[in-house]
Amino acid sequence: MSSLTAALLKSALGLVASLTLLLIPTSAMADTGDVQTAWRLLDYMAVDYGGAVEGGRIKSASEYAEMTEFAGSVSSRLATLPANPERAALLAGAARLQGLIARKGTPQEVATLAHRLAADLLQAYPVPLAPASPPDFARGAALFGSTCAACHGATGDGHGPNAAKLTTPPIAFTDADRARQRSVFALYQVITQGIDGTAMQSFADLPSGDRWALAFRAGSFALTDEQAREGERLWKADSSLRQRVPDLKTLVGLTPASLANGIGEERGLAVMAYLRRHPEAVIEQAPASLSLVRQKLAASLDAARKGDRRAAKELALSAYLDGFEPVEPTLGARDATLLNRIEGAMGEYRAAVDHGAAPDDLANRALVLNGLFDDAEAALAPGASSTASTFLGAFTILLREGLEALLIVVAMIAFLRKAERSEVLPYVHGGWAGALAAGLLTWVVATYAIGISGASRELTEGFGSLFAAVVLLSVGIWMHGKAQADQWQRYIREKMMHALSGRSAWFLFGLAFVVVYREVFETILFYAALWTQGNGGALLAGAGTAVAVLGVIAWAMLRYSRQLPIAKFFAYSSWLMAGLTVVLAGKGVAALQEAGIIDIAPIADAPRLSMLGVFPTWQSIVAQLLMALAIVAGFSLNRRKGTRALDPAPAE
Repeated sequence: MSSLTAALLKSALGLVASLTLLLIPTSAMADTGDVQTAWRLLDYMAVDYGGAVEGGRIKSASEYAEMTEFAGSVSSRLATLPANPERAALLAGAARLQGLIARKGTPQEVATLAHRLAADLLQAYPVPLAPASPPDFARGAALFGSTCAACHGATGDGHGPNAAKLTTPPIAFTDADRARQRSVFALYQVITQGIDGTAMQSFADLPSGDRWALAFRAGSFALTDEQAREGERLWKADSSLRQRVPDLKTLVGLTPASLANGIGEERGLAVMAYLRRHPEAVIEQAPASLSLVRQKLAASLDAARKGDRRAAKELALSAYLDGFEPVEPTLGARDATLLNRIEGAMGEYRAAVDHGAAPDDLANRALVLNGLFDDAEAALAPGASSTASTFLGAFTILLREGLEALLIVVAMIAFLRKAERSEVLPYVHGGWAGALAAGLLTWVVATYAIGISGASRELTEGFGSLFAAVVLLSVGIWMHGKAQADQWQRYIREKMMHALSGRSAWFLFGLAFVVVYREVFETILFYAALWTQGNGGALLAGAGTAVAVLGVIAWAMLRYSRQLPIAKFFAYSSWLMAGLTVVLAGKGVAALQEAGIIDIAPIADAPRLSMLGVFPTWQSIVAQLLMALAIVAGFSLNRRKGTRALDPAPAE
């Protein structure tokens, strides 16, 4: 860099710094070192006061003297901070803390007051509270081995090779009681500033990311790998945990004890063991954050610019399945139109990558997507949820997903009643009831066991839809063929006993199970997302209302079907089955496209009507056209057979 360029750069930076200082409030210009030191002293007292006082008596004179000194230091440091409305309250809190220590208060009282005062301090005088990105735990482990293990030991037990030479013994990070009260932020402060009067030096010369990585590593020693494995299972299965630890700022300020108090000792320690080893999980799983999909999309664009089209396509697919799919149920409940726009735009981006579009074209598409993601994050924000929106979401989701299954099952029941084959009805009822039970099991698995990935969801929906479409195609053509009353009577006489016995009865069971489970599977994922947002009463009310509406529809269909002549009943039923066949074919192909099983060839300016299974891609439209052609061919063949059956026999 030339001297002129360097001088210009220096001047520009100076100007930016000056403008920044003018724009920053006075309260934010407090000496960061004073604020951090005061916070660290408060955190230290909250954790270590129990070693100085027990049962109202001094347990260790040296420790008690240190606590008294630290409390006084906190007061003096707070007094030097710039004036703001909160400083008086902070000073009053520090005075209460000094008085409590002077009275030899209980460790619990001191810890509670010190932690509250520390939180208020950071609220009044903000300092950097969290890393800008998830720290590299492996990097932290390597740094600990090279810079800390000599004193603290390779396992963090405080018995390193140099420990015996030190006047003040090194901290044992494996001390479970102490570790329960220590946050990662507290460890970061110690690493940054050191501890006066001890061999613990400041590591402020290390990059901030390295110091955070060290803090996460130091905070993990008291938590076992077995706990971390259990914590991973809990974190991925229980979405309510992500509300407790929504971001890195919360994670680094959280102590294992405080999390355990909220969710139980074993669960709290297990989750903390996992998150301290995998801080990136907080970013990846944040329910209202699309940071992962943005990262994957940016990586896809970068791969495309480098000419690696295969990697670009895989990253684009991962952006959808791993980044967007987890929030799709919640977004669908709050803004279905926006959900459809994002799904369509992401599909078009993948198609553009597959067809070798220019990087500039892909960059423009990514820019549009990021704008849509901004809208999605606003819709997913906690404040965007209300009782009314939860009720409406629960109602529309269940009504939409349940209507298709209801139409098919009710048509089957009405058919069996018309045929006077009530002994086969238990198979149909067993099929849909079994689907509901399987759906409940899926809820348990998705919530408390292993979770359901985006790919698994799309594959289940896709293959289930196509299977149901093929079955309904044959059923619809069969029903259309029996629309003639004389054909129906002939069928009753000749084939009914065979057709509805044995395998056919189980066939009806399987059809009822598949069509209902497909809708139940989709519904529970939406409801699981809604449930984590609170407003449980509104959700149950919405679901109950939808069930009532579906019940009225089922009652009306069954009542009306009894009054229909047999020919009309079969004609109407066949057309109903035909329509659902086309709808399910489109939905099945679209789901498999989203899972990356089928390629995407977008149709410009084509409508997207997900309720009807119409999606703007050639593959889904062609699948629906093929189903429509099969229906037309089948119905035409039925008409020719009916015509031949009505023709008089030729004279001999």
